[in-house]
Amino acid sequence: MPPLAYEDIKTALGEQPLFEDKTWRLSPEAWPLSENQVRELEQIGQACHDFYLALDNLYRRSWQGKNLLRNKELVAPWVADYLDRGKPMRVIEHGRHDRFRNQLPHLIRPDLLLTEDGFAMTEMDSVPGGLGLTDFLNGLYGGDEAGIIGGSIGAREAFYASIAATTPDKPNPLIAIVVSDEADTYRPEFEYLADCLRADNRRVYVYHPDDIMPLGKTLCVNVDGNPEPVDIIYRFFELFDLGNVSTAQYILEAAESGDVVVTPAMKAFQEEKLNLALLHHHVLDDYWREALPKRSYRTLKKIVPRSWIMDPVELPPNAVLDAPFAQAKPIRRWEELGEATQKERNLIIKASGFHELAWGARSVVLGSDVSKADWQEGISNAVEMAESTLHVLQEYHKPMRIKHPVYAESGEVYQMEGRLRLCPYYLVKGDKVSLDAVLATFCPADKKIIHGMRDAAMLPSKRV
Repeated sequence: MPPLAYEDIKTALGEQPLFEDKTWRLSPEAWPLSENQVRELEQIGQACHDFYLALDNLYRRSWQGKNLLRNKELVAPWVADYLDRGKPMRVIEHGRHDRFRNQLPHLIRPDLLLTEDGFAMTEMDSVPGGLGLTDFLNGLYGGDEAGIIGGSIGAREAFYASIAATTPDKPNPLIAIVVSDEADTYRPEFEYLADCLRADNRRVYVYHPDDIMPLGKTLCVNVDGNPEPVDIIYRFFELFDLGNVSTAQYILEAAESGDVVVTPAMKAFQEEKLNLALLHHHVLDDYWREALPKRSYRTLKKIVPRSWIMDPVELPPNAVLDAPFAQAKPIRRWEELGEATQKERNLIIKASGFHELAWGARSVVLGSDVSKADWQEGISNAVEMAESTLHVLQEYHKPMRIKHPVYAESGEVYQMEGRLRLCPYYLVKGDKVSLDAVLATFCPADKKIIHGMRDAAMLPSKRV
């Protein structure tokens, strides 16, 4: 497959805008992944699914006060306390409803950095954006013919199959993708996905929450001028945003009664970044060893950086925090970490969830990349917000420097040196987890925190 021409990419993106007012660098070639890397990504997908299942059980047994282990006593009510912190009781009660027991996300997207030691997972997202963009890029960069992961239409087909499988008794369900104002940046890519699926006679439409019409227990939407009952709501809004969703109460009630399937299920604990910190909590290690298949346990322990929950608890005089050291000494209060050396500050602080700052990189503070004053301010903010929003402290695994061809604004190709984040998209249907797309974000080498930005290249991935 020959490299894509600069003008061809610009024209294609111009004709199909997928992000409102967003631009990025263009590349003539998809990101190459070796067969070993693809196999590792497939195993990571299975491990993510296994983790969500174990997390669901952990949370339920925690709030019920039940033992976590088979042959040893371990009760951990504090896990539910962490995961429920700052959330309205209505949201908590909904997530605990028996109807949603073991309901897991159907679309999972971890953020993986490529380091000298392999992949490092910084987050695991159950309400991810970017699938529509990646599906479009997959086709643009040659699809199946070019070895693109997911092929030309695989991502959208897997997305539909996974969502539609939640109503097996309805062969062609009406699926309403509901996008809130907070998530409006992603509306164009969902419109694109829905347009493609409707072209194949699938009943998939994108709506604003205000478009939902309750008629008794049924939720309806306007389809070609007529109200029709919704079978499935694919929600694209985080639950912290529920207070701004005008029809939220109707959606909650319809999901609880079984009149509508909502996916991902509205279980706020699944959207917390501190979930990965629980994986490293020494008190819970025996639980994870029991609850996770051995291979998934090893995979997650290898790729998830050590993480801590920044809970400002009062300690007895002879105790210290399970936390990084400052000035080569253990700490008793999180504020003491403000005196850490720059080398010791190779750490990231970020809001865990149920807060507008937990989206994207809004709350991220990289200790080794900011002044001591800014680092101390980041710690102070985390401690002050802990009553309502916990923060996570995570070891920073620096992405390796690599090169990839990128177009300059003049249209000439050059080898850009940068750092890579991969976002694999896993679709879950039953117990089967499939790798259906991989979005590569390639940032200039001077950028420490990798995310979608004007200076980055965003492109699909292919097998080589």
